[in-house]
Amino acid sequence: MSELRFVHLGFGPESVEYTQAWEEQRRVHAARFEDAIADTCLLLEHLPVYTAGRRTDPSERPLDGTPVVDVDRGGKITWHGPGQLVGYPIMKLPRPVDVVAHVRRLEEALIRTAAEFGLETTRVEGRSGVWVLGDPVEERPKIGGLSLDFDPRLTDDEFDARLNGPEYAPSNAGQRREDRKLAAIGIRVAKGVTMHGFAINVNPDSTWFDRIIPCGIRDAGVTSLSYELGREITIAEVLPVAEKHLKGVLEQAELRPREIEHAAG
Repeated sequence: MSELRFVHLGFGPESVEYTQAWEEQRRVHAARFEDAIADTCLLLEHLPVYTAGRRTDPSERPLDGTPVVDVDRGGKITWHGPGQLVGYPIMKLPRPVDVVAHVRRLEEALIRTAAEFGLETTRVEGRSGVWVLGDPVEERPKIGGLSLDFDPRLTDDEFDARLNGPEYAPSNAGQRREDRKLAAIGIRVAKGVTMHGFAINVNPDSTWFDRIIPCGIRDAGVTSLSYELGREITIAEVLPVAEKHLKGVLEQAELRPREIEHAAG
């Protein structure tokens, strides 16, 4: 793979409005398709925004009508904002593109990033992103005095945590010792070139996630490096570490096209 270059679009006071970054993604994507530039990863913080991928269900959006930007990536609804490092790797991959392999590489880079700060993370089967695993169900604290065996989120398809108090809020998953997502991933591939990417929670106000059903997942929550490590971690600290591991994983990857199974006969 060619060398991966990094472009910083803005952090802190220079955080970038979402549609502005999306337009820059499209510009860089077009240039990469034409081989006018090398593989490029845009890194930034966003101003607060909810974005919804193509699979987002109406019931997962904010109940109060808060605006949501509908985007052309995979996945469901999430939040971006201060304290969250966002990366958009725009890369040309062999066609037909192996999307799953690309997602796994991004996950690996973020798992290595968290590990460098002393936090063990992992993948969860059937759920993209990077996760901190919770305790076994029988060892978790009880919610509202009830055993988690009776957790309504697991048995009631219409249960909405947002209408049932803070004990079910995604931002409180750490207190409940549940699985909680540290980094979300959602991508799009067009003309063999990737767009969108990842968001790793460094030190955000996680209550922003309580207004939605993050990634459409009702029985888990969200977390951050700062929360899990019990100390303040900053974007400035994470940025060079993330770049190092993105570069290490993505540049060293053995890229192969997705295998297509042909029907016999």
